[in-house]
Amino acid sequence: MLTGLLRIFAKLPLAWLHSTGRILGWLAYLFSPSYAKRLRDNLLNSGICPDRPEFDKLLKSSIEEAGKATAELPAIWFRPQHESTLCVRKVFGWEFMEAAVQEGNGAVVLTPHFGCFEVLPQYYAEKYPVTILYRPPHVAGLEPAMRAGRMRPNIHLATTDVSGVRQLFKALRRGEAVGLLPDQVPGSGDGEWADFFGRPAYTMTLWSRLAERSKAPVLLAYAVRLPSGAGFEAHFEPMPPREPGESAARHVNRALEKIIRRFPEQYLWAYNRYKAPAGVQAPSVPSATSGAP
Repeated sequence: MLTGLLRIFAKLPLAWLHSTGRILGWLAYLFSPSYAKRLRDNLLNSGICPDRPEFDKLLKSSIEEAGKATAELPAIWFRPQHESTLCVRKVFGWEFMEAAVQEGNGAVVLTPHFGCFEVLPQYYAEKYPVTILYRPPHVAGLEPAMRAGRMRPNIHLATTDVSGVRQLFKALRRGEAVGLLPDQVPGSGDGEWADFFGRPAYTMTLWSRLAERSKAPVLLAYAVRLPSGAGFEAHFEPMPPREPGESAARHVNRALEKIIRRFPEQYLWAYNRYKAPAGVQAPSVPSATSGAP
């Protein structure tokens, strides 16, 4: 039923979906206190915008962009693949992906919870196969729609378990790309604590192990949402050099911070980035301050 409903919404113009998404963003913020608190606190404690008037403006934009991220899913998941990827109006850095393909060791592509991250696998899959690591949703009824929307030609899904990790290594051995959400909180034993905007966040390290064992290059990919439903700009760029003594977790967090600072309103600040997974001891740090700047 949900899949059928999403297919109907997929026929609507992207501009209309984004306009509706702005309303959805405010409804979620106003009627879910826990959601609103996490979004506001994460944005505030990031220190990106300490000035009160500018913070309020950024908060408003972040609320609306989060709503757009949900409302645009039907268009990305349930239009024919070539129509979905037509929403990508400009592409920057594709030459880095082409170079990775030519090397023959595959590529580890890191895409944060930023902008329209769902459109990137589809854009890539129109040219080359890719295996995407994903976590099944907590609400089991949502998974059929999620899988139906994400499984397109040349896209393979790997779950966040041992078998899924094996799929990623096999794809890299075939010289194919794999995609991960590097700011997704991993399970116990699959990450380490590292600063993310000045606060400790349990951070995935799988991407580093994949790259080291396969010799595949690591690339960052993100899709910036354009105003007025005009579509998206896709960006591909190499991972910045690792600093001396820097852990893999801090390395990736520093790379993501740089991207997010460019377009902070498009990061999903309501994502529970700082939670401690079951079985993981959170580091002892002073409580983050919340409230108005």
